[in-house]
Amino acid sequence: MEYKREIIVHGDYFAEFYDKQVSSVRQKINYVLNLLRVEEHIPSRFFRNIENVRGLFEIRIEMESNIFRIFCCFDEGKLVVLFNGFQKKTQKTPLKEIEKATSIMKEYFDLKKKGNRL
Repeated sequence: MEYKREIIVHGDYFAEFYDKQVSSVRQKINYVLNLLRVEEHIPSRFFRNIENVRGLFEIRIEMESNIFRIFCCFDEGKLVVLFNGFQKKTQKTPLKEIEKATSIMKEYFDLKKKGNRL
């Protein structure tokens, strides 16, 4: 199977979120991440850009009545960098989560400019 994209993580943010999830949620996360790797066009129910934040996207996971989001960005074309994740409690994505993801994305690109990648 040919991968359309490579997925990496920045820092421990994603792992901290992922490790807290039950097995069924982890399986769904893995399923959606695999879609991101192999599908040319990702359905919007799984992936969309964050309005008013250039370059920031959210991976969307729904499991029964629970809604989870993982923030990410693209780098070097086909490289997807995972940041923080959270469980949504309301329809609207909380501004503090978007601000946190924006800060992590800035941290990633600042480190990259210095020749580091965490």
